[in-house]
Amino acid sequence: MQAAEVGSHCPGCSRGETAILSAAVKLFAEQGFDGVSMRGVAQAAGVSKSNIYHHFDSKEALYLAILRDCAAETAELVENLASGKSSFEERLKEFSKAYQGHLFERNLSSRLLLREALSGDEQKSKRVVDQVVGNVVRRMISILSAGQEAGVLRADLDPTLCAFLLFGSNVFFFQAQEILKHFPEAEFAGETTCFSDGMVDVLLNGMLNKPVEGERS
Repeated sequence: MQAAEVGSHCPGCSRGETAILSAAVKLFAEQGFDGVSMRGVAQAAGVSKSNIYHHFDSKEALYLAILRDCAAETAELVENLASGKSSFEERLKEFSKAYQGHLFERNLSSRLLLREALSGDEQKSKRVVDQVVGNVVRRMISILSAGQEAGVLRADLDPTLCAFLLFGSNVFFFQAQEILKHFPEAEFAGETTCFSDGMVDVLLNGMLNKPVEGERS
């Protein structure tokens, strides 16, 4: 990992709370939710069990705190996309690269979030939407809708579909590294900037050749 897994978006967190979150994300990633006990988290964090309950009411609350911390960084990247001063295309490229970097740097917590969202359990996936990522995705949709209103994006596009394509392409690249490395044709494998720039280019400009003005299609 290239960066701290948790705590970067919890400025009010105490050192003990950050230690708890850091220990918990590793344990949840290794053992799954059911395999982790609060006593085990306390031992790994070097704090008492009562200290954990001082910060988190339950194991589920601790788990959700990890997922929310991960989503908070994505939310910040989405806001950077909204407030940037460069062209919309350049801001989308910057967001995609930054989001890709976030997924890899926060590898454990990103995988926990995706595991929860893609578990096949309807209640878990609904909880992820309602309590963790729903507002982040909706904010991206609103930004793309604003791009349509400004005439930057085609008015006939579905902004929700575009948002999921943008997030989903990056998530696939993050999850598919073990597959991609076996395709020598995939020169972008392991190259986040190459993949992100190429993916955004395809999303914005499409795959079909555009006829030169004056030419017959």
